[in-house]
Amino acid sequence: MKIDKETYFKRQTTLPEIGKEGQDLLQNASVLVLGCGGLGSPVAIYLATSGVGNLHLVDFDLVSTSNLHRQTFYKINDIGNSKAETLAREVSKRAPFTEVTYSDFCVDKSNILKLISKVDVVVDCTDSLPVKYLINEACVLEKKPLVYGSLYKFDGYVATFNVLKNEEYTCNLRDAFPKIATDVQTCEEAGTLNPIVGIIALFQVNEVIKLITKTGNLLTNRLLIYNALNNSQIKIKLKPNKDINIAEIFKNTNYLERSCAVQDNNHLISAEELNIKLNDDRVEIISLLNSKYAKLPFMVNQRIPYKIFEIDRFQPSYEKEYVFVCQRGITSYEITKKLKDKFPELKVLSLAEGIINY
Repeated sequence: MKIDKETYFKRQTTLPEIGKEGQDLLQNASVLVLGCGGLGSPVAIYLATSGVGNLHLVDFDLVSTSNLHRQTFYKINDIGNSKAETLAREVSKRAPFTEVTYSDFCVDKSNILKLISKVDVVVDCTDSLPVKYLINEACVLEKKPLVYGSLYKFDGYVATFNVLKNEEYTCNLRDAFPKIATDVQTCEEAGTLNPIVGIIALFQVNEVIKLITKTGNLLTNRLLIYNALNNSQIKIKLKPNKDINIAEIFKNTNYLERSCAVQDNNHLISAEELNIKLNDDRVEIISLLNSKYAKLPFMVNQRIPYKIFEIDRFQPSYEKEYVFVCQRGITSYEITKKLKDKFPELKVLSLAEGIINY
């Protein structure tokens, strides 16, 4: 069926702030959407139906059952299929004036610069902190604007980074958060409410459209935080950090997720082994979770949040055996290894794969 282009975009071009000129800017723009999950799937659909001429989608993952409650452009029959390919097909069904392409590989240092160099705007819809920083650094190096979005429980975060204004670039992710946090739970661990995902995605779409059409005020040098429970939002002002050398950081960082796969089994205790020792008075279990209200599947002797744990102030008893636990078994392993290096004779172990897999 042939669709009339002017009729298709009539409601949008009727807006004097957009008009034909703005619509042409959208039609000639190319946008890269990194991540095709809860944020990326509505971002891609809405950008395409708004008239973005070229859209490239990137995601290595497959559609799973747990995705469906919030990634609403996937269907039950899509389970097991490539997210990027499936979403590209859905875009094509709805947006006849958008050329959509996709890649179904992981984003890393070997491909990110090439991906970004081909587009006008980058949209970060990923859920991995190291990858978010990788995208940020690449955008700074390639001088590309980045529309950032992230989620944590009932909170959503949006900003537009690295936009050229008055011959200088606006703040980037490193200005907001200089270091990659190591103790933040993923959506899989912390949970996600359906509506907040769609709300933040549409905030991102709004930023992209304003950026391309040169309309309205962008979220530059500001971080918007929206809370779904209170229906409230705040904007935090950001300032450039002149001491941060992005090129040097990019050169010396691998941006890989820390993995349990390389952990030494001699420093680990399995869930089954821990179960046997739960009632042993000689075993002291220490939780490193940052929230004192975090639910644990067993009683612990101490709660010392990872962010305030100090190796040099820890005074162990050699009469005891220590077991450290955290969400995924990563930070607990780090503490265990550091303690073992300082106290070679100390009996200290980390719960393998964390309490999420207990």
